[in-house]
Amino acid sequence: MGGVHGPLMADESPTESTRDRVRALVREVLKNAAPAEEEVGAAVAAQPDATARPQTAEAGGPRLARVVDVAPAAAETRAAEAEKEYARDESSKTVITEDDVRGLPDGARLRVAESARLTPLAADIVRERRIELVRRVPRRGPRAEKIVAVGADHGGYPLKEELKGLLAELGHRARDFGTNSTEAVDYPDFAHAVARAVSEGEADLGIVIDGAGVGSAMTANKVPGVRAAACYSVKVAVNSREHNDANVLTLGSGTITPDEMRDRVRAWLATEIREDRHKRRVAKIDAVERQYSMSKAR
Repeated sequence: MGGVHGPLMADESPTESTRDRVRALVREVLKNAAPAEEEVGAAVAAQPDATARPQTAEAGGPRLARVVDVAPAAAETRAAEAEKEYARDESSKTVITEDDVRGLPDGARLRVAESARLTPLAADIVRERRIELVRRVPRRGPRAEKIVAVGADHGGYPLKEELKGLLAELGHRARDFGTNSTEAVDYPDFAHAVARAVSEGEADLGIVIDGAGVGSAMTANKVPGVRAAACYSVKVAVNSREHNDANVLTLGSGTITPDEMRDRVRAWLATEIREDRHKRRVAKIDAVERQYSMSKAR
């Protein structure tokens, strides 16, 4: 025994009978260590989602206990417990407003979409209360269905109706904020309605059509969280999304044909901001907006 456990101390001189009792005890423990086949079977029956892998001995040998794999069930339990850790789940929204974070306790965890943006007031509350934002990686790609808010003045009305058909062809859903005829109206009213829907998370993106596209872009950009771009070519449309993460597209009915509208809208919807350098610059745009919003609140 000294070769395995080290030398014995002077007062450790076990007798032969002591060794025999120890050996007998070890044999008894080993004999009773494996549960009976029936007992393991009952345990498996109580866990219908578990996967049992029976181990059998050679013919005439002892019957061995079956091994039960409960890892899948355990993983589901851990996922469910992690889900409960969020104070609130707003991951279905593209814009987080003050209403989404108001009432959360200090240090709370809020689950949001990976690309979700915060309005200036929401950002202030998150910062003051040290709310932790847990961003969810989206499961859908850029070609998945989007809710697109659309609007136009009287000059852009006919093109808006064609736009709604195009969105349906591309697998997107349109929310029409008007106008609904060629009767004269004011473009800021409809640009504001579309921009607000995007800002408040009621729509993923927005498209507005007026005579030139410039006035609607100016109006939409007054709404917090909105980055509207008046695009006069497919290249500019792609750039506005890839570099600037534009979430509202404005077009001029007096400057494009229906085919040109379709080309620009297709390109705009199919493009996403990808590179970190572009995201960093867009974050600076948002920071400028917050700076003036905070100064007005003082």
